[in-house]
Amino acid sequence: MVDRRPPGRRPGGPDTRGEILAAARAEFSAKGFDRTTVRGVAAAAGVDAALVHHYFGAKEDLFLAALEFPFDPRVVIPAVIGDGPDGVGERIATTFLEVWDDPDKRLPLLALLRSAISTESGADMMRAGIAEMVLGPIVESLGLPDGAERAQLVASQLLGLAVVRYALAFEPLASMPAADVVRLVAPNLQRYLTP
Repeated sequence: MVDRRPPGRRPGGPDTRGEILAAARAEFSAKGFDRTTVRGVAAAAGVDAALVHHYFGAKEDLFLAALEFPFDPRVVIPAVIGDGPDGVGERIATTFLEVWDDPDKRLPLLALLRSAISTESGADMMRAGIAEMVLGPIVESLGLPDGAERAQLVASQLLGLAVVRYALAFEPLASMPAADVVRLVAPNLQRYLTP
């Protein structure tokens, strides 16, 4: 019997999307966001780069899908920082709690958080994701001196809050109304982001 398949990479199959995601997770974990390419992910998955673009679009979209991010920080972050530095701590805290308090978003975020804490590949993906998709736009938009350090302090505050309020469910913080949490946390965030 003659093989009639065309030369080149194989076309998409029943689980091609899953194979691309697995390859993307491995590539982003090993190389970080900046050094990972769509072509590299395609080669690792054994498909053409056009198929990766077909399923996921741009590299940023592929990254968010690989992280299983339940929201698009490219939409959320500009809305939070768009009004400038005044009140940014409160806007960040409010948005963070709105996202985490949504039950449909909380489960994937908890899975991502637990993976980041328990595995090196999860930590690498989280570092790359936070740095590229969340912290970078904050630092760039606010034009802060020593902005990377300040943004990482914001991340430490928010990730600590996520661990204590959602992953470990410490009381009374776990059941505290979001407005009360914002009132307590926002001043620290504002201090980090104010020159």
